[in-house]
Amino acid sequence: MNAQPAPASRRPADVAPVACDAIELLDLVWDTDRGQEPGSGGSTVSASQLRVLRCLERGDGINLRTLSELLGSPPSSVSRLCDRLEATGLVERGPSPVSRRELTLRLTGRGRGHLRGLRERREESLRRVVRAMPPAARSALRDGLDGFRAALEAGPQAPGERPGDTILSEAAAGAARTAPVRRDEAPLGPSSGPSSGSGADPGAGAAEPGGAVPR
Repeated sequence: MNAQPAPASRRPADVAPVACDAIELLDLVWDTDRGQEPGSGGSTVSASQLRVLRCLERGDGINLRTLSELLGSPPSSVSRLCDRLEATGLVERGPSPVSRRELTLRLTGRGRGHLRGLRERREESLRRVVRAMPPAARSALRDGLDGFRAALEAGPQAPGERPGDTILSEAAAGAARTAPVRRDEAPLGPSSGPSSGSGADPGAGAAEPGGAVPR
């Protein structure tokens, strides 16, 4: 039996413009406080800077290279964004535990508070709109948004793209592979220590701080 064609209102080509209109309306609703931090004297966080904050929230301690890949922007441009966020106290740089040549990027407490406050204000704006919707429409909206998010997070949407979760997972795996092994965690191999009952001194042959071998 041949599958029936989807109703016009459910075809991707017809749904996408409706979604775009809804997003543009949300931009208008949120435009008055887009990234504005309470008590900041009116200073705002740009849309690009907000993307940086969200990426660091999901990947705390990533390096500039990973952040640039997540954003799809050149490292030099991302570095300038981080400079401005660091100057406002929302982001901090720190030494990497795996390489002295790299720095990690983290949200500060103020940065996390900024995202939390922004979401609270945006959710309140949405609640005012959703309250005016019929119950059936609210339920359909929830189901549709759940499906949209699942499709968005499922995989690449364009050739060569990788999902953000994949990039973060690969960055974490790379950090684990290159992390230095502590001396007291190093596994013992067949020749790492004396054989049972040999009576040998476990410290024999170990180099002293000056590099000499004890006699």
